[in-house]
Amino acid sequence: MAKPEKSAAIAELTDKFRSSGAAVLTEYRGLTVSQLTQLRSSLREHASYAVVKNTLTQIAAKEAGVTAFDGQLTGPSAIAFITGDPVEAAKGLRDFAKANPLLVIKGGVLDGKPLTADEIKKLADLESREVLRAKLAGARNASLSKAVYLFAAPLSQTARVVDALRAKVEAEGPVAAEAPAEAAADEAVEASTEDVAAGGDES
Repeated sequence: MAKPEKSAAIAELTDKFRSSGAAVLTEYRGLTVSQLTQLRSSLREHASYAVVKNTLTQIAAKEAGVTAFDGQLTGPSAIAFITGDPVEAAKGLRDFAKANPLLVIKGGVLDGKPLTADEIKKLADLESREVLRAKLAGARNASLSKAVYLFAAPLSQTARVVDALRAKVEAEGPVAAEAPAEAAADEAVEASTEDVAAGGDES
């Protein structure tokens, strides 16, 4: 490879390292072109899978500040540069490796931190961002519903207190209403307090 081509290849790899949230180094010895194409297709939404030259990759990794692959760039190497969900990319690599044992996951880097092959497999066992987001959204909705109930309950009880007072005043007349209204208010407040306490126990 001519020097300008080498420089361009190093620059491209350096940019991929810098623009990727994670990267996984693999050895693909023995895999066919068809199998590599299949792997690329399965990772497409979350990562780009590129066959790389070890010497150039070592230089690019150093320029990008990546040390996770030091000493591992041997044999026919290919890297999954992950720009999407790292969990889904790890799942894709793990599942492909199970079906095609010739693919060897050697190590990786996630947010600048080195990952061993075992750690990548553990990453693949986690739930995806979409699943976690759905669970978080469900938890938020449940919390909001509970909050709405807690806020709405005292308001509805207050409305019942006011209605009880109004009914009491209208029944007994304006002159004699003051004392009975106070008693009705006391009774209504007690009932309201009991309702709130019961509602709190149920929540």
